[in-house]
Amino acid sequence: QVQLVESGGGLVQAGGSLRLSCAASEGTFSLYHMGWFRQAPGKERELISSMSWGGGNTYYAGSVKGRFTISRDNAKKMLYLQMNDLKPEDTAVYYCAANRVARSWKGTDFEYWGQGTQVTVSS
Repeated sequence: QVQLVESGGGLVQAGGSLRLSCAASEGTFSLYHMGWFRQAPGKERELISSMSWGGGNTYYAGSVKGRFTISRDNAKKMLYLQMNDLKPEDTAVYYCAANRVARSWKGTDFEYWGQGTQVTVSS
């Protein structure tokens, strides 16, 4: 099964940018749909972006559309989230997740999860 490790979180001022990375090991990365979730304090975890296994389909939550961009490099087994124009409400723990190709690429029931990386946006 795939194992996921996120990196790239940190503290940034409002209006700034961060790029999150997710490194996958074990399994065949190209056969997984991938997603980015986040969980803010006191809130439920939410799907903010996902990409199908071949990269042909992408989803963005309305709150991040136009500011965040998901991408993947199957050869390097990497998933990325470029986050621009960050806002204080983007503060959360961000998780990388994977779903086998037979499952949904856009749902919330992803099977495999990373440990998360903290993103804090100051005003």
